[in-house]
Amino acid sequence: MPHLLAKLRNVSLEIIKEFLENDKAFHAENNMFLEHLWQNADDKNEAQFLFRISDIDETKALIHKLHSDALAQDPKANLPEMTYLE
Repeated sequence: MPHLLAKLRNVSLEIIKEFLENDKAFHAENNMFLEHLWQNADDKNEAQFLFRISDIDETKALIHKLHSDALAQDPKANLPEMTYLE
């Protein structure tokens, strides 16, 4: 089963938790299921979270659209770095 590892900086873990909880239904509709959320022990301003996904290409297309839309609204938007895992 493929996974998506996301790394986000300069956002508190509490804000990320809230964001992920608010978007839980949207993620599920798009076959993205949160499995883990970690805070970097060496950098409290960095969190990583892991989604189980069903299809890398579909998820990449969705993330690309979401990130493109966010950057169109705010070119300096703080977006997570995505790593797709097989």
